[in-house]
Amino acid sequence: MNATPFDFGKVAVLMGGVSAEREVSLMSGSGVLRALLSEGVDAHAFDPAERALEELKRDNFSRCFIALHGRFGEDGTVQGALELLGIPYTGSGVMASSVAIDKVMTKRILLADGLPTPRYVLLRNALQTGAELDAVVTALGLPLIVKPAREGSSIGLSKVTQRSAMAAAVAQARQLDADVLCEQFISGDEVTCPVLGSGDDARALPVIRIVAPDGNYDYQNKYFTDTTQYLVPCGLPAGEEAAIQALVLKTFRTLQCRGWARADVMIDQATRKPYLLEINTSPGMTGHSLVPMSARAAGMSYEALCLAVLRSAALDHAVPSGSRP
Repeated sequence: MNATPFDFGKVAVLMGGVSAEREVSLMSGSGVLRALLSEGVDAHAFDPAERALEELKRDNFSRCFIALHGRFGEDGTVQGALELLGIPYTGSGVMASSVAIDKVMTKRILLADGLPTPRYVLLRNALQTGAELDAVVTALGLPLIVKPAREGSSIGLSKVTQRSAMAAAVAQARQLDADVLCEQFISGDEVTCPVLGSGDDARALPVIRIVAPDGNYDYQNKYFTDTTQYLVPCGLPAGEEAAIQALVLKTFRTLQCRGWARADVMIDQATRKPYLLEINTSPGMTGHSLVPMSARAAGMSYEALCLAVLRSAALDHAVPSGSRP
């Protein structure tokens, strides 16, 4: 039986935070809060940048909808704190969250399981010599992608088309993360596919094909312009869409994600082979966001989506209530 709004108890919508994606998180959280309130849920905004997480316990919150993005919200840290507080939360648990936000660790696991992802070179926290940057270009070819190893929303990402631009691209990414990921550029269709549910009950939603101005799906074009086209139905052959959904579901389960997520995929123009870029365990819920768009194509309203995600709130480790301090 589905939970009623009253069964959820007092709900905190975690939004804002201190990451580079604070602005987007506030937009996501505001949308979720309005949706939950419209459905009769006793929901309240809670910004961890302004309030201590201990207040969640003191103020008797029953569960949390995590609308935080990036570090200290999507990386396992808040999840771990909520585990200690014993307050169920939406999205993946501690381990899956911490792995998924780290693009290099995600790649290592995907490759170990035989799942396709673009080739990469990791630049650790050190000044790179010209020879080292030349070696990256030789290994990956041009163009290539340079981005922080643990950041989202395409913040700090550069597409490098000339060797002379490498140093500046690495320096820009390093402002956000000591580790910089250099990645093979896959030329072709850019798509994304959300997942709802957990374990065997997880299901992939319709694939969205993204057509950005000049192929530049950056932070600005993601959230603040109306020039990017989002095609759903995606227009891909049925077999290709089904293959991408199967690949994304396998990735979701391999990384032990739960609740919901959204995976980004590039389809090689020449071979039509899909390559997994990353998986987002706390996807955006703004007016430009893709999970609500895909859910709508599957017949699910924004409000119903928020309720479904909230219904999935859980803990990694359920501890008897009497055993907590």
